[in-house]
Amino acid sequence: MIAIIDYNMGNLLSVSKALEAVGGNIRLVEKAGELEKFDSIILPGVGHFGDGMENLRSRGFEKPVLEAAEAGKPLLGICLGMQMMLDSSEEAPGIKGLGLFKGKVLRFPQTGEKVPHMGWNSIKIRNANPLMEGVPDGSYFYFVHSYYAAPDEPEATVAGCEYINEFTAIIGRKNVCGTQFHPEKSQKYGLKILENFVGNSQGRS
Repeated sequence: MIAIIDYNMGNLLSVSKALEAVGGNIRLVEKAGELEKFDSIILPGVGHFGDGMENLRSRGFEKPVLEAAEAGKPLLGICLGMQMMLDSSEEAPGIKGLGLFKGKVLRFPQTGEKVPHMGWNSIKIRNANPLMEGVPDGSYFYFVHSYYAAPDEPEATVAGCEYINEFTAIIGRKNVCGTQFHPEKSQKYGLKILENFVGNSQGRS
């Protein structure tokens, strides 16, 4: 079973439908105490970093998410969910992230190009990860974001992307991964990433 955390920060319907389409047995979870029952966890999200962390903490999800990651359960962050895996964000100074990856979330610089970065862009695979099985280098994914993850450790970047500057499109280490793009909106290869996550989750059961 895969838990999708419902903390009032995202369109959960499209994520749920995409996971079900690739064989995922999913459930929306609103109560933090229920997370321990699940084999793996998805942390989706759109919106403001500060609001996301506040909602996550006020609903009691922070501790069980960190415990699940420490226990080796597959954990996937999507968009804001990925950004919250880092230490902090320029979007919300003084607000601590989950700290699963060392580093910050930065705003795209003002260079005259449109921000947010919105639309299709290709990725460059940097480091091997089971999430990328069957996903070719240079595949296109759908992005909508004004901020991007900048992890301290280069090996944490599974795939990079370039818009205004190079940034981390996929972050990962062992059982914890995140995508800046929306895999549920990214057609063939976005669904392939979700399928790989489902497969990894079922492999632990």
